[in-house]
Amino acid sequence: MTVVRGAYSRIHGRATPMYGVAAAVAMAVPLLVGVLTGHGAQGAVIALGAYLVALRTPEGPYGARARHLAVGVLIVTVGSALGGLLSERLWLPVVVVPPLIALGVAVPRIGPTAGLAVLLSAVRPPSDVILIGVLELIGGLLVAGLLLAPWPARRLRPLRGALSETADAVAEALDAVAEDVAAPDSSPLDDVDLTNPDLMAVTRIPDWEAKRRAASEALTAARATYGLYRSGRGRSEPTRPERLIEALGRVLHETVTLQAVLEAAKNYPPDREWREETQTAISALAARLRLLSGAIATSGEAPLGREESAAVRRMGRAAEQIRRAGLAGDEDLVAVSLIGQVRRSVDRIAGEVASTRRIVAGGVRIGVRPPRMPETLDPTPVWERVRRSVRTRSPMFRQVSRVFVTALVTMALVAALDLQYGHWMTITAMLSLRATYGETVEQLLQRFGGTAAGSAIAAVILTIAPGPTAMTAIIFCFAVAGFALRAVNYTYWALFGTPLAMMLLDFSTPADWHTAGERILLTLGGTVMAYLAVRLLWPAGHLERLPVQLRRLLDRHAGLVRATADVLAGERVRLPHDRIVAAERSAEAVAETRTRLGQERLPDTGLISELETAVDAAHRTRDHLITVAKLSREEAVDTGPIPEILDRLADQLEETAELLEEERDPKAPTPSDELSEELADLDSHLSTLTRRRRAEIRSGVGRDEFTPLRHALLQVSGTRLTIRSLREDAGTVIESSLDAAERRP
Repeated sequence: MTVVRGAYSRIHGRATPMYGVAAAVAMAVPLLVGVLTGHGAQGAVIALGAYLVALRTPEGPYGARARHLAVGVLIVTVGSALGGLLSERLWLPVVVVPPLIALGVAVPRIGPTAGLAVLLSAVRPPSDVILIGVLELIGGLLVAGLLLAPWPARRLRPLRGALSETADAVAEALDAVAEDVAAPDSSPLDDVDLTNPDLMAVTRIPDWEAKRRAASEALTAARATYGLYRSGRGRSEPTRPERLIEALGRVLHETVTLQAVLEAAKNYPPDREWREETQTAISALAARLRLLSGAIATSGEAPLGREESAAVRRMGRAAEQIRRAGLAGDEDLVAVSLIGQVRRSVDRIAGEVASTRRIVAGGVRIGVRPPRMPETLDPTPVWERVRRSVRTRSPMFRQVSRVFVTALVTMALVAALDLQYGHWMTITAMLSLRATYGETVEQLLQRFGGTAAGSAIAAVILTIAPGPTAMTAIIFCFAVAGFALRAVNYTYWALFGTPLAMMLLDFSTPADWHTAGERILLTLGGTVMAYLAVRLLWPAGHLERLPVQLRRLLDRHAGLVRATADVLAGERVRLPHDRIVAAERSAEAVAETRTRLGQERLPDTGLISELETAVDAAHRTRDHLITVAKLSREEAVDTGPIPEILDRLADQLEETAELLEEERDPKAPTPSDELSEELADLDSHLSTLTRRRRAEIRSGVGRDEFTPLRHALLQVSGTRLTIRSLREDAGTVIESSLDAAERRP
């Protein structure tokens, strides 16, 4: 009952009323014109073409939507013509349709459109194949035109939305850092079970790791959204959206550094005033980012705010007082160094926010250019991917095979029993079968419950047999509700979409209660077929790919560790962005596998827990490396043993990746066991630098004078705690990866 309740109550997305209205108009207008002109059957065919194209749910920029819809129109046109050739041929559709359904699973751009177009055309009475194709082409073009009509005024809306969400996500990460400054012990509140979300928001400290990860995902989504625009490419200088994305990325990386330094500064508590000023300054920067988010979303109508922040200046004065106290010998030099690092991070964030403000003030715009043809039409890469997928029996290959076998068996059963409405069983099976057991069961519950209720509603409407005009109005209402609520929960689509499809197919020949009962039984049959397929056919294959993903996770992070060591050694200026992205994607791949394994019928909770621990530690490891690289952006005289520690840590990650390729001796020491007390050398080095700095001051060097020794002290004191945390989290990644590999059957 918990699964059933969750399937029907879970909200997956937002309602899209304009999408529902556009699809409804594209279906209702041809029906109404057909009724008024005496060509109701032809109007129903046009409406069916619009229905099939609207099912593709185009998303993203309007250029990407146009390409997606154009492919849909072409598929529907060709598919309907092919289905017309198969009409009233009992066994030929059994040979033709299942491969098309499987192809739609393998190629997301095709999707289920091809299989549905052929299947729904094959069950109609024989007619002029070319005419059917032309009519459905008209319907597809009509719905595509309506969905793309706002293009001139709203072309940049998806991009603005993605950029605005990114700015908000980065602002929330800043707020999480601000709330953690001088935060009291939250353990008493953690023991209290709070259910009021408003109360939780003011009593719980925001989860820094979750906010940082959300900001990183928002940046990735913004880059992906910008990449869908086929304009602004081939330019020597970056466009405004590109500059804005990179500026927000730099703000996030500086925020990561700030959080790490503040965490280190907790061990050397300065006065209360400095902490309050720091918290206020960070919150003010977050508020400025939210103003910029509003300006991006409203195309400059919302205020931008001031370019400078008084809170940042006050924080700088408080930090300066502590610095002078340290020079006078009243504060610990390490504490003073950490406070100085915090001040510099805040100043850099303020500078990046000011740069972002100037970009937004100039307007987020992008040119319009015709799409370019691909440089090569060589199909070899695609063929190589197919061969590799088949050879490795990847999860996608298994899912395609499972869907193909299910569609083949279902259609063969329908043909053998000569079921008039047997296509409902095939449609239910093909649309409900998912990659995992949990997803399939949820989809089956939603589809069967919604289809049963929708069929009953359709039976009532079709039994009453209202006039064609009233039927058109009913179809319009059901189309608006179905397409608008489709993203909220699939149950709504099954509830409203089932009567919609039934009324479109039977527009000229109304059905009765007997027909509705048959369809409910056939839907139940398709539900049983999909359930048997997900239970009896081969496993999804996610578990088998886990060692490969864990090796990639370790290798990518080892490469990022070595790149950080190169930054400290002066061989690189900054961490390569592609290395950071590669490490993040490797962690997300393991996280996706963890989610898939949680959807199995009997999930291994121990394995899932180990994978979750490894992914969380990997995210923290990347944050630590970004912090170390940021803190060493200027040349230092002596970084001590830090580069050697990083190189050794990279060795351990790579050695663990090699261990995953072979059987591991349970008695053999793990790489994390071999990580000795190298950090003791770092503590000794920091103590030595502190003594040398005090001796330098006593020898007559000015306290404000910038010397290599002073800079080395600033850098090492800022990175000491981060290096310790890095070692701990990297060890967690190693241990959890090995434990997960051992738990895998």
